[in-house]
Amino acid sequence: MAPTVIEYLTTRLKQSGITDVFGVPGDFSFALNDAVENDPDMRWIGCCNELNAAYAADGYARVRGRAALCTTYGVGELSALCGVAGSYTEHLPVVHLVGMPSVSTQRARRIVHHTLGDGSFDAYADMTKPVVAASAVLTPENAACQIERCLEAALTRNRPVYIALPQDYADVPLAGELVCAPEAPQSDPGTLAAAIEAVAEMLDKAGTAVVLAGYLIARLGLREVAKGLLARTGLPFATMFMDKTALDETLPGYIGLYDGRIMNPDVRDFVEGCDCVLNLGALWSDFNTGAFTAKIDPSHMIAVMQHETRVGHATFRDVEMRDVMEGLAKVVSPKPRSVVGPKGLGEPKGAPGERISPDYLYPRFEKFLREGDIVMAETGTISMGLGFARMPTGAEFFNQTLWGAIGWATPAAFGAAVAAPERRTLLFTGEGSHQMTVQELGQFGRFGLKPVVFCLNNDGYLIERLLCKNPGSAYNDLAPWDYTQLPAAFGMPDWFCARATSNAELEEAMAKAESCGAGAYVEVVMDRMAASPLAKKLGESIRTLYGDH
Repeated sequence: MAPTVIEYLTTRLKQSGITDVFGVPGDFSFALNDAVENDPDMRWIGCCNELNAAYAADGYARVRGRAALCTTYGVGELSALCGVAGSYTEHLPVVHLVGMPSVSTQRARRIVHHTLGDGSFDAYADMTKPVVAASAVLTPENAACQIERCLEAALTRNRPVYIALPQDYADVPLAGELVCAPEAPQSDPGTLAAAIEAVAEMLDKAGTAVVLAGYLIARLGLREVAKGLLARTGLPFATMFMDKTALDETLPGYIGLYDGRIMNPDVRDFVEGCDCVLNLGALWSDFNTGAFTAKIDPSHMIAVMQHETRVGHATFRDVEMRDVMEGLAKVVSPKPRSVVGPKGLGEPKGAPGERISPDYLYPRFEKFLREGDIVMAETGTISMGLGFARMPTGAEFFNQTLWGAIGWATPAAFGAAVAAPERRTLLFTGEGSHQMTVQELGQFGRFGLKPVVFCLNNDGYLIERLLCKNPGSAYNDLAPWDYTQLPAAFGMPDWFCARATSNAELEEAMAKAESCGAGAYVEVVMDRMAASPLAKKLGESIRTLYGDH
């Protein structure tokens, strides 16, 4: 007997490596909810709202490589859309499952809840199209084909996809055999050979060269390939902000973070002084390039991206990043390496009784990091303060650099912790961002997870104060919460909680956070305008770039 639409969907999700589904239930999505709930090999990860669920799926996908999100029609899917768009922007395959009203309801154009009241049922699917790689509304006739097409798009293009299921079609058997078999993108053999030859020629002619290790290395599962290429060539490598820990920062040849003219002049001078820069999947965005202050001659740049390679001013399309990197590892000549490794943030500066300052806080955070940590750093000043921290072996740093939605990190940290409960998850967030999505804090306790949370309280939206014309504007103010009471309020009375205003209090809190054996929540209080050098300089550059100063 043919499987039903919902049986085929869940089977293919599991076969694709997706067993956890983040979401919020709803009446139109009960068929999807029940299918996950009743499958012994799948797990429903309920979240407080759909936006949080989308952010949690985003965090999970950064660790596991793929994720699933489930919402109801209309209000649910639109609430999640900002998070889905962020996953699209940052190349994360999230399968968005949406439960729709029945086909009989749609054909009768009935005015039902969660609709726009106009009898139309396709508006929301149309709204998602700019931020997904593929979309489909399933029927018994098309389900086999469309599920394959969407999963192929998600996993080969590293983007979200949208799969909607009318509630009365879930238990209907498939009406026929699989009628399409999508294939993953393949490199054109001739173009691939020409691209590898052009890249190798430029690298071999260059007296000096450096690699920019981009975030696509991690997204596409190419870390081992990249390590092999670096080992063969002996080339040094740097990362930009979005790409931090795309490759392990303890590997030989790592020279540090390249941020244009903003910071790290030694790294900047080395990168920009090389005869050739091999960009492996790094994006030339404003925050990634120090407000476009990165100055690399395009004729000296090689950019190996997901589906194309650019060598100087020539572009080779329809070549896959993996194929180019594997080919280069076989033909590029080794080069001598004579570079100095990254310096890190140094020692904390300040006396025990002094108020906490950026010069003490961020170097102290660096010393708190351990091998294998998952570091989720919220968009804003706290992630910028951590940008130049030297990460230990196996530790990963995640920040939503391009999409930049504040509020992302708290639920994303939950998703990451679900993805790898055996690793320590560290959440670094500002109180403004935290207030947006703080409900998800309770999910850590619900699922028995024990993160360490650092909430930086500087009395408002500091990143906005650095960017706007008047830092004292009322729109940058926040309600004054009692942050250390949040874990207990959200169901974790056993967590260690502390509020630190001095360096000595911070030291005591961090020592207990490491040894308490439970989740830990530390509120770090600093002056209203206390920001790291990177945050200040980037703020100045962004204001200049966009003409707001």
